[in-house]
Amino acid sequence: MNTVKLQSLVDFLNQCLKPHKVNDYCPNGLQVEGAAEVARIVTGVTASQALIDRSIDLGADALIVHHGYFWKGESAVIRGVKKNRIKALLDNDISLIAYHLPLDVHLELGNNVQLAKVLGWQADEVSKNLPLPLIRTATLSQELSGQAMIDHLHQALQRKPLHIDADRRIRRVAWCTGAAQSYFEEVIEMGVDAFISGEISEQTVHLAREYQVHYFAAGHHATERYGVKALGDHIQQSLSVAVDFIDCDNPV
Repeated sequence: MNTVKLQSLVDFLNQCLKPHKVNDYCPNGLQVEGAAEVARIVTGVTASQALIDRSIDLGADALIVHHGYFWKGESAVIRGVKKNRIKALLDNDISLIAYHLPLDVHLELGNNVQLAKVLGWQADEVSKNLPLPLIRTATLSQELSGQAMIDHLHQALQRKPLHIDADRRIRRVAWCTGAAQSYFEEVIEMGVDAFISGEISEQTVHLAREYQVHYFAAGHHATERYGVKALGDHIQQSLSVAVDFIDCDNPV
């Protein structure tokens, strides 16, 4: 395996994911600077202490995640958990690189496209009526009952979804990984039979029941493991740098 300069790695990722085209809630790209030369990369969903500790154990020079730090609206003070995480990165010369919405919407490596691959679905073309290609849709090859969809999601994601039932068979589906329950009313207007996301809110239950559209909350973490893993595979194939994907379990 090769080594790559940190700046070259960041330039490669920015060229691939084009964060400048996305209005996000956090900085995308390099968030914490570490070693100038990168020989081993770890990828994961969230830059938790557990993932940082695993990165240290593996001798990583860079950590690439979907959920990084410095979110809009959070305290800018570096103390407590934030201090411990950043200190561990700096003490071990590990760079933190994060891509949030750019990794959700990417048409080849993105979370939504990769989730479709895991579920065996062919996604429709991106809707031009939405501000971002966050919501994806597909027509299933055969209709499913609500229970059959539960079973399919459970088997594919290794996590049983929370299901709000509806009195209809499922042929047209929409999905958006992570915390996308706020898009549900837009999805309903698209005429689908079911919406799959990571999380659910109290009001979402009532909307699903009253509009009679199935809602499946399949797990924020469970639905967003696949984009960053695909990105790591792409880096390894393109730059010949060692990449390890670490899945730190999260039941949410």
